[in-house]
Amino acid sequence: MNISREQMERLEALKNPEIIGFVEKFAELMEPESIFVCTDSDEDYQYIRERALRYGEERELRDYDNHTVHFDNYYDQARDKEHTAILVENGAKIPFINTKDRDEGLNEVFEIMKGIMRGKEMFVCFFSLGPRESPFSILGVQITDSAYVAHSEHMLYRTAYEEFRRLGEKSEFFRFVHSAGELDERKTNKNLDKRRIYIDMKDEIVYSLNTQYGGNTIGLKKLAFRLTIAKAAEEGWLSEHMFLMGVNGPDGRVSYFTGAYPSMCGKTSTCMVKGERLVGDDLSFIRDIGGEPRAVNVENGIFGIIQGINSEDDPYIWKVLHSDNEVIFSNILVSDGMPYWTGMDGEIPDRGENHSGEWWKGKRDEEGNEIPPSHKNARFTVRLSAFENLDAEALDAPKGVRLSGMIFGGRDADTWPPVCESFSWKHGVICKGASLESETTAATLGKEGVRKFNPMAILDFMSIPLGKYIDNYLKFGEKTRAPKIFAVNYFLRDKDGNFLNSKLDKKVWLKWMELRVNGDVDAIETPIGYIPRYEDLKRLFSQELGKEYSHEDYTKQFTIRVPELLAKLERIEAIYRELDDIPEDLFNEMEAERKRLIEAREKYGDYIEPERFL
Repeated sequence: MNISREQMERLEALKNPEIIGFVEKFAELMEPESIFVCTDSDEDYQYIRERALRYGEERELRDYDNHTVHFDNYYDQARDKEHTAILVENGAKIPFINTKDRDEGLNEVFEIMKGIMRGKEMFVCFFSLGPRESPFSILGVQITDSAYVAHSEHMLYRTAYEEFRRLGEKSEFFRFVHSAGELDERKTNKNLDKRRIYIDMKDEIVYSLNTQYGGNTIGLKKLAFRLTIAKAAEEGWLSEHMFLMGVNGPDGRVSYFTGAYPSMCGKTSTCMVKGERLVGDDLSFIRDIGGEPRAVNVENGIFGIIQGINSEDDPYIWKVLHSDNEVIFSNILVSDGMPYWTGMDGEIPDRGENHSGEWWKGKRDEEGNEIPPSHKNARFTVRLSAFENLDAEALDAPKGVRLSGMIFGGRDADTWPPVCESFSWKHGVICKGASLESETTAATLGKEGVRKFNPMAILDFMSIPLGKYIDNYLKFGEKTRAPKIFAVNYFLRDKDGNFLNSKLDKKVWLKWMELRVNGDVDAIETPIGYIPRYEDLKRLFSQELGKEYSHEDYTKQFTIRVPELLAKLERIEAIYRELDDIPEDLFNEMEAERKRLIEAREKYGDYIEPERFL
C-alpha cells in the first residue's frame, strides 16, 4: 500500500483493524500514487478543496471567492439506472429495481478496479449519517480518487474521524468505493461503457466506477440510502426520502413535519416556504424514542436542482447562491466567469461554456438535440448553515425533533384535493403514502399526464421487497404515538386545464396541517379522509397571504371526485396484486375506502361538494 508514515498513523489512531484492512485491500487493487487520510480538521478540508481546483475537477468563478463550478461528462448527467444494481444471492429478485448476481457483480467491478487509480491520489474520508453521537447516527468510510466528490461530501455530511477514533473497534460502518476512472482534457470521465454502480447489501459496500455525477458518486446520499432502507426494515425504524421542516404555529409553537414527494411535485418548494423552518430537504431518519416518533435530517447540506431557481419563487436559495457562502455549481453555463442557469432572473448570454464544452445558442449534440444553456439536472451544492431559514437547533439535536405530521405529495390533475388528512396511521400509510402517484410532464419526459406509481416517493431506491417495506411502516405506527398523515396535491386543474392552486397556496395548507396536529381546528369527514372547513381556510388565506379566498374556489378545490378516486384505487390495487407478500391490511384498507366512495356516490352523485358532508 503506497501510503506515507504520517497518513498511516492517522489510520492506526482509529484502532480499528477493519478500517485498515478495507483501505489496504482497495489500495492494492486500484494502485493509487498516494493516499490522503482526512481528519475532521479545517486544514484537511481546505487541502481537499484545493486539490479539486488543482486537479481541474472544479474551477473558481468570478463572482465570489468561495464559488466553484464542476462539469460532468455530457453523457454523465444523472443517475445511471441501467448500470445501477443491487447485488443479490440465490436468484433473489426485488420488484421495480435492477438486481445482479452478487458473485458476478463483484467479479465485474473488481476487474474494472484493477489499477484504476494509477497516477492518482486516493482520499479516505469519514462521515456520519445523522448527528454524531446520536441514536440516529450511522457511520461511513468513503474511498475516492475524486477531490470533487470528497469536497462535495464534506459540504453535505458531518465529518466523523474523531467519532471513529472514540469508538475504536466498536465502530460499525458502511463502506463506499469510488473512482472516476480515466479523465479527458476537460477532467470528465471517459470510460462510460464501464460505468457501474453496484450496492452489495451483504457486506454493506457501494461500488461506483467511471462516473462523476453526484447522484452516482456521492456515496452517502442515494447510494447509502439503499443500505439504510434495508437496515431500517430489519431494525424497525424508517429511512425515508423526506424533507424535514418546522411549521410555526400560534404563540411561538413549532410543529415538525416530514414530506415525501416524487420529482417535480413541490418537495423543495414546500420545505423552503417563506417564514417557516428548514431542517432538511431530502432524506430523514425516523425512530421511536421513548414512545415518540422523532426525526433527523440525515445530511448537513443540499445537493439541489438549480433549474428554475429565481428570486421570486425561491428567495432563500436565490440569496444563498448570491452570497459569499461556499457553493459548488455543476453543469450550468459559465460566461465571463459568471454562473447562469435556465429559469433564473435576467438574461442568459448567447455563448459560454457548459456541460457540452464550448456552447452557443442553438448548439446541437450528436443526436441533433438542441443543447440548453444549463442541463435540466444542473445542481448546486451548499451547506445548510448558509440558509437564514435554517432551524439550526433542530438540525443538530442528537435525539432529533418530535414528529407531528407526515406529508405525501403527488401530482395529478383530477383526483386528490389540495390537502387531506388520513383517518389513521394505517389509512395514511396505505391510501396516501403507498398509493402515491405522479403525472409525468412534457417538459421532462416527453409525454404529459402519464401517472407513475411511486409509493412514498421511494421506488427508485427500494432495496428490499415492497411488501416488507410497507409492513415495517405499519408496525412502526403501532409502537409509537404515530404522527398524523396528510396528502397534498398542488396540481389540481379544472375542466379547462387551469390550475386550481397558486404556487403560494402551499403555505396555507401547511398552516392548516399545523393546526390539525395540535387539535386547534375541526375538519369535514369525507370518504377519503378529513378536509378543511371553508371558514378556516378563508381566515388562513387572509392571515398568511393577504388575499381573499372565495367559496367558489373552495368548492372547486375540495369537491370529492368519486370516479377518479375509484379509478385510482383500481390502478393501485392492481399493481399490488401482482406483487408477493403484500400485507393483507393494504387490500382491506383499500376496500374500505372503495366502499365509502361508492356509498357516497349513491347518496350524493359522482362529484360531491365538500359541504354536503357536513
